[in-house]
Amino acid sequence: MFKEAEEKLEEKIEEKAMLQFLGRFTDHPFLVRFKDSAHQIGEGEPAFTVDFKKAIPMAKLLSSTSLALGEAYMDGDLEIEGNLYQALDHFLGQMGRFSTDEHALKKLIFTSSSKKNQEKEVTSHYDIGNDFYRLWLDETMSYSCAYFKHPKDSLYQAQVNKVDYILQKLHLEEGMSLLDIGCGWGFLLIEAAKTYRIHGTGITLSCEQEKEFNRRIQEEGLGDYLKVLRMDYRELPKCGMTFDRVVSVGMAEHVGRENYPLFVDCVNQVMKDGGLFLLHFISALKEHPGDPWIKKYIFPGGMVPSLREMVSHMSEDGFHIMDVENLRLHYNKTLLCWEKNFTEHLEEIHSMFDERFIRMWDLYLSACAATFHNGIIDLHQILAVKGINNGLPMVRWY
Repeated sequence: MFKEAEEKLEEKIEEKAMLQFLGRFTDHPFLVRFKDSAHQIGEGEPAFTVDFKKAIPMAKLLSSTSLALGEAYMDGDLEIEGNLYQALDHFLGQMGRFSTDEHALKKLIFTSSSKKNQEKEVTSHYDIGNDFYRLWLDETMSYSCAYFKHPKDSLYQAQVNKVDYILQKLHLEEGMSLLDIGCGWGFLLIEAAKTYRIHGTGITLSCEQEKEFNRRIQEEGLGDYLKVLRMDYRELPKCGMTFDRVVSVGMAEHVGRENYPLFVDCVNQVMKDGGLFLLHFISALKEHPGDPWIKKYIFPGGMVPSLREMVSHMSEDGFHIMDVENLRLHYNKTLLCWEKNFTEHLEEIHSMFDERFIRMWDLYLSACAATFHNGIIDLHQILAVKGINNGLPMVRWY
């Protein structure tokens, strides 16, 4: 009896501490509900309700707010009443008020950028299984920001738009050589070969992507035009190949801050003079080490570059910046499409993974959509030329 009363008192103390901590997030009012009490944070009509099945220790919230709340959601100790994305959209705009003890989490936040470790980190995400990704991506199997030219574009059409837009920016001509660093399942190179009759090489660290891309090459009859290699970008200078054009879509986020100069150097060494380089990447306004929850559960070792540091590194290698475009809201819409597809295929996904994984993945898709909507992260395309190329059109030909 005494122990039970003591535990209840301790729980009340934790709840009170939590409310004080959550009181910093007042931009959008919301309700906090515990077992036998409810409290409002902020003024006005509550935008959403957070139902805590049990209190989260303050030590966890202060060590990493994102880890504490993310794990509570994954474990079912935290429920959101209403639409998960809408709640996160209101809440995550205040991520600057999250607590992160970088010293305590340094092994999680700052991982090794060795070839062996980065291959392990990349494959932990992309080798989950092609059957899983096929359920919620579109038919192109494109796992990067789409481009919605028209409001009613389907996800498939928007991914086709994105690839077409990139290929136009690269100013391709028949017979050119094109390297895709982090080629995914190969849709971009397949479209480039079919439309422009270029000779393309894709590199990836994922066994699953390599296998599927090879299958697609054979299915499309493009064996004379395309090849895929399981290769680290750091091996490119020794590969003996050079390219007229280089593209990298959604791969720079896996390189690591200390390796950005090396990444650009490797691109530079395999590019022909006057060649075009298009870099498509998730970016941040300023340099930061990344979110602990994302790093632990979704993208181990992932690091979001700032636009300014990528431009700086490219300039150091003699790349002239032709154009920079921000597609932030396109990625918000892309992620919402993925989340919708994910939700519509929950029955099949349940047959593959447990409830904790499913809650984790749903949180990942919804949270990323919210961070793009709030401008916490951006999506940039940089178009650059190696050295001088006076033969390119003087206006934006794309």
